[in-house]
Amino acid sequence: MARVNKERFMKRMTKIYELWNNENEEEMSKADSILFIAASGDDSYSKSASIQIYLFNTILVDTVVLLTKNGIYFLGSSKKATYVESVKSTTANGIVPPIHIMYREKADKDKGNIAKLCELISKEGGHLGFFVKDKQDTEFTKDVFESIKKHDPAPEIVDISQSFATLFAVKLPEEIELMRKSCLSTTNAWKLMKTKIINAVDMEKKIRHNKFADDIEKEMVEVPVQGELANFCESSFTPIVQSGSSKFVLKFSAQSPETPINYGCIVGIVSCRYRSYCSAVGRTMLVEPDAAVEKQYETLLVMESEIMRALVPGAALSDVYQSAINFLKKNAPELVGKLAPGPFGFCTGLEFRDATLAISPKCNAVVKPNMIFVVNIGLTDLPYKSLKKEAAKDAALFVCDTVLVGENGPAENLTAVVKNRVKSFIIRVEQETRKPAVEILEQGKRRTVIMEDQTRHKLTNEDKRKKKQLEIGERLNEEARARLAGTTTDNNAPAAKKSTVSYKVREKMPDESELYKLQIYVDKKNDSIIVPIYGVPVPFHISMVKNCSHSEEGDYFFLRINFFHPGSQIGREMQNNGHPLHNYIKELSFRSSTVKEPGELSAPSENLMTALRLIKDLQKKYRTQEAEEKEKEGAVKQDKLRLNPPGNKMAPRLKDLYVRPNIIAKRVTGTLEAHVNGFRYHSIRGDDIDVLYNNIKHAFFQPCDNEMIILIHFHLKNPVLWGKKKYIDIQFFTEVGEITTDLGKYHHMQDRDDIQSEQQEREMRKKLNQAFQSFCEKVTRQTNEAVDFDQPFNQLAFTGVPYRSSVILKPTSSCLVNLTEWPPLVITLDEVELVSFERVSFQIRNFDMVFVFKDYTRRVQTINSIPSTSLDSIKEWLNSCDIRYFEGIQSLNWGNIMKTILKDPQEFFENGGWNFLNPSSDAEQENLSEESEDAYEPTDDEEVSGEDESEDEESDAVSDEEEDSSEEGSLDSDESEGKDWSDLEEEAARADRDKERVEVTKRPGMSFKGGPPPKRRK
Repeated sequence: MARVNKERFMKRMTKIYELWNNENEEEMSKADSILFIAASGDDSYSKSASIQIYLFNTILVDTVVLLTKNGIYFLGSSKKATYVESVKSTTANGIVPPIHIMYREKADKDKGNIAKLCELISKEGGHLGFFVKDKQDTEFTKDVFESIKKHDPAPEIVDISQSFATLFAVKLPEEIELMRKSCLSTTNAWKLMKTKIINAVDMEKKIRHNKFADDIEKEMVEVPVQGELANFCESSFTPIVQSGSSKFVLKFSAQSPETPINYGCIVGIVSCRYRSYCSAVGRTMLVEPDAAVEKQYETLLVMESEIMRALVPGAALSDVYQSAINFLKKNAPELVGKLAPGPFGFCTGLEFRDATLAISPKCNAVVKPNMIFVVNIGLTDLPYKSLKKEAAKDAALFVCDTVLVGENGPAENLTAVVKNRVKSFIIRVEQETRKPAVEILEQGKRRTVIMEDQTRHKLTNEDKRKKKQLEIGERLNEEARARLAGTTTDNNAPAAKKSTVSYKVREKMPDESELYKLQIYVDKKNDSIIVPIYGVPVPFHISMVKNCSHSEEGDYFFLRINFFHPGSQIGREMQNNGHPLHNYIKELSFRSSTVKEPGELSAPSENLMTALRLIKDLQKKYRTQEAEEKEKEGAVKQDKLRLNPPGNKMAPRLKDLYVRPNIIAKRVTGTLEAHVNGFRYHSIRGDDIDVLYNNIKHAFFQPCDNEMIILIHFHLKNPVLWGKKKYIDIQFFTEVGEITTDLGKYHHMQDRDDIQSEQQEREMRKKLNQAFQSFCEKVTRQTNEAVDFDQPFNQLAFTGVPYRSSVILKPTSSCLVNLTEWPPLVITLDEVELVSFERVSFQIRNFDMVFVFKDYTRRVQTINSIPSTSLDSIKEWLNSCDIRYFEGIQSLNWGNIMKTILKDPQEFFENGGWNFLNPSSDAEQENLSEESEDAYEPTDDEEVSGEDESEDEESDAVSDEEEDSSEEGSLDSDESEGKDWSDLEEEAARADRDKERVEVTKRPGMSFKGGPPPKRRK
């Protein structure tokens, strides 16, 4: 069960009592006792809710907290009382009096408890401090206040809101850290809004303000935008979007209008709440503004900086406001009358806006260190002369940032990631200049949206990737050729099959009675059967027996034994026959009577029945032994683990861990401890599993963020035998939270017990992450970084199917892994030669990714059904890791391809090597060179030179114009809708590529197993 952090609670309760005992606090000092209670219908920004978050880190609904000079009293349900039980005390803690807990009684509807509270209030004095403006709309809270009012004598209510506003305003160090994360989440949300505005301008979308704001509100708190902050991030209010199509209302209480956005002047405001702490940022995006508006925007940003410089400890908020007005009067007096009404900012934190601490002419409150303000100023009714004809004629400018008052000097801008440069918020819509007729046919007119602070010829990410991939591709073939020099198929020859000779000499055969009676004898010791053939006992090794069967016909029992032989349908391991020219027996049949003659103890067929049973038992035993021996191939025997000295309590240790795979018979917990040269996992049953440092290839630590387990995973260099099986991956983990949920459980939308359980789970996740992180750090230090734990990057994760089910794949600094599901996937990037993307097409929603390893004898790893939306991010990741990738619409038969390469590597690389996967690479290089040539523009001097050439061009142009004029009447005909030059060139290039791909498939061993057929030229 989650409990209140006692140290934090006492620290903050001490500040409350210090404030209460301060005689300078006129309001709070008048109160003899203080009461606060949060109702279920309370605004989350109310003082009652804020004080509970401040003390308990959560809101305890319908829980009364009464502060007196002699004691603190809690009245709540059993669960809520248990939550605060850790702070219960019978003695004073400094100036904090003893703390008492009272449990609610449903029998009398808490009449006795409420009466006791009224007596305590009367005993302390006649003044009760309370947050007057907070609403109390639940039955319990109404009963409490009705009883207080009717009590004789009734206390006088004192509003203590201003005093607690001062308390909340000065932030503690841990609160400042939360505010920084809140500001980071808000800037992430603004980046999303800015991107969407630019895209909307580019595509000229017709979308309503409120719809645009709702879309941003949904996306701004998601993982792709916030990353790890998304777990505790929410929107403080719906983002505000306004433009020239509606009247500007530059207030945080404004609503985005339902009219379509006008792409001229766009005001955007976003605010995020991280762990109940609020922040905000706002800017104005200008589309094709004139110089006057740009200058006004620059003045506004400088004015905001002036306010930040004036926010120093000891300054009155009214003086800060006046300094900003004086600045504007001095530098741009014509804008004073354009200022938006209202203060230039307010204090923020647990409450988004504290009106008692506002940067206004009437607020004389003094600025103190560690206060955090939202600074906002705006200008309205500005004439807007945009180059866009459809832009509105009026505009408004608005800027907003969240700042921290330091110990000395100006305030620190916590949202400085959002730049304060005018050029960063100006959008230019450019039309391409007129080009010759052929180029216009090829490309057509395009409009582009660029930011003022970006260069015109800036390369896109795709262009950069292509350029780097070409460089990697050149190195790839050279390094692979050198690595595979002299490699032949001898390296892949199958291992020689062990001898199946039953007895090397006749004397080794057993001397049993069955041999003399010409009966079948099963020799379990030598894994053989001895059968009579023409009166001679002939041995056969059990490995040569394929199967045996029996039948009964009349008085006879038939036993049929089938043997393996060349040409039969046998396993791949049996095909390595050392004597292909010898004669082989295919089958043998034996018959025996089932009739027992007088005087015989058993029928003659008893021997065949016994032989049938023993042969099957011996086959089963032999196959089990073969499987165990095969399992041991490649496994290594680890060195002996050197244990820590007895009594060493400082060794890194983790308790209550499960192990995967299930090496231990039952699923039990154990302890993982780091020793001198390796780890030992000791289960509660006494089983030990040792993992030595020198056999660990990769060590991973995956936190429990967004996962149901937290784990430590070891990928080994060589497989190790545990029990009778070999393993190359071993994982130690513990479960976090409930993996299954009872859907039949009753839930209420405002059930605070569920909130407490979620809070408890978050606290447990945090403790587990810290414990595992500490263990990893200690191991790294103890081993002098011989074992270094790597963590997956959740931001680069994508889904795929490496085996049978869809899993989440996460890159690390050296691998691509899936550790949560079993079996795990660990791909070492240094061992990857290249990656092939297959089934990449606009018509298909997913694609496949094939990893080809530098060891060409190793089977390729395929990951199927990856969403197409992840393609660009995967390309970017592979490119950053210097891994060559190719893409195509077909699936290749990689087994045949690798066999062909290993058959003659030299010939493979002489024919271009891996370039066969990218037949269009040459065409792309030519296109890039053609584009660079087209981008060249001659200077005036060069245009003057070569007069003869220009005259020829002019004559050609005149003739072209005459032809155009003569054909002008036919432009509206059907032929004008035919294929242009660019379409014909693309069709010809496509046909050439298809031809090259067909030639590739005709290479021996290289074939395609899927995908659409190549197009035939008509």
